[in-house]
Amino acid sequence: MRLLETHALEAFYGDFQALYGIDLRIDEGETIAVVGANGAGKSTLLAAITGLRQTPPDMVAFDGRPIGGLKPAEIVSRGIALVPEGRRLFPSLSVEENLLIGNYGRKVRGPWSLETIYRLFPVLKERRSQPSTSLSGGQQQMVALGRALMSNPRLLLCDEISLGLAPSVIKDIYAAVADIRAAGASVVVVEQNISQALAVADRIYCLLEGRVTLTGHPGELSRDQIGRAYFGG
Repeated sequence: MRLLETHALEAFYGDFQALYGIDLRIDEGETIAVVGANGAGKSTLLAAITGLRQTPPDMVAFDGRPIGGLKPAEIVSRGIALVPEGRRLFPSLSVEENLLIGNYGRKVRGPWSLETIYRLFPVLKERRSQPSTSLSGGQQQMVALGRALMSNPRLLLCDEISLGLAPSVIKDIYAAVADIRAAGASVVVVEQNISQALAVADRIYCLLEGRVTLTGHPGELSRDQIGRAYFGG
């Protein structure tokens, strides 16, 4: 079943056009990866889906209904959650307080609660009373993921969740993404790391200068095809 679609999606920063006619789809229970270099438009795409970048209503549809132009809080309430690049935790709050903020905009029954997030990331339970800024980068990423899960989203958007982390930590974070999918959420992973994206995705979209240059199933695409779509040429 189709969960989210974009239709000829465009996005602007003043007079600068960042996205050009993006057509993308995500089905229930699917994980897709959006790959591309810095400046390709990946984060802008997520911003347009989540209402952080305004679009005409019919350019984004969720569960068959237009959501383009809605405020971010309304989009969260419908079941979309974002793990932003850079984590953006609240430094004055504890780990647990940061997590609890995640369910303010959407209180629904589902698989995710403080208890299940602490099972997913046991180190957060041990450090639940500490300031979020006292954690390592990988642990802060776990808090950001947990905060998004507290809204029990149907669609989880992950923006560069491996950026700047050690390989062993990236492995743990992506193992958690697999658990999140198994619990019923669809997942979009935005990555610069092509190998990581191919390892987790059912389908990938490659962006270059605001345009989709390649899409398909990882097993059907060669490294040369992906490289040309990623870098141009």
